[in-house]
Amino acid sequence: MIQVMEIIFDLSYLAIIWYLVFKMRKLTNQEKNSLAIILIWAFTLLALGDTAHVGFRVLAYLKGGTAVNSVLLGWGKLATAITVTGFYALLVEAWKERFKKRHTAFSYWLLFLALIRLIIIFLPGNNWTSAEVPFNWSIYRNLPLLLLGLGVAYLFLTSGINKNDPYAKGIGVAILVSYAFYTPVILWAKDLPLLGLLMIPKTIAYIWAAFITYRAFRENAF
Repeated sequence: MIQVMEIIFDLSYLAIIWYLVFKMRKLTNQEKNSLAIILIWAFTLLALGDTAHVGFRVLAYLKGGTAVNSVLLGWGKLATAITVTGFYALLVEAWKERFKKRHTAFSYWLLFLALIRLIIIFLPGNNWTSAEVPFNWSIYRNLPLLLLGLGVAYLFLTSGINKNDPYAKGIGVAILVSYAFYTPVILWAKDLPLLGLLMIPKTIAYIWAAFITYRAFRENAF
């Protein structure tokens, strides 16, 4: 029953996130701008990675369960690890375009964190296809992502407050909420599996960010 509920939630999430992506694309068919293109690609990457993650997880359930399909789960986790890194890197560029900024030492540092994260992801110590995920490698690859995500939230929140931009502020808050729920999962879910339920509000926070972005498209704010 838990697996069925998880599958229903995951597929509902994918349906919503892809719907919002396609609506963004439809709203920018006639007059595209660089900010719109960056944001569309950012959320497309997010949707693609989560589609692979969820798709392989559902396939693992159909093929006998997650315990005997660690290879499938590993490929799905690797896919979403890559795309979520690209998602945040593109949000740095979206911030630059939205607020007509030049890259600063801080924004370059965030992009450097994305590069470091990608390098760590492909190191063999991750053992992506193993049933036992090395805890230390989980920390190694998620620490740059945590700093990257919090840095992006800081950019959107501070610039959004300074320019009275409710959309930027909303995206920044959504990112902070997602990390508030995601961080305990990374740190303690191995010992307290029920913490995995925090991935539900974390996922809803991503939908919230996508909806805020879509609303900005619809109101010609982006």
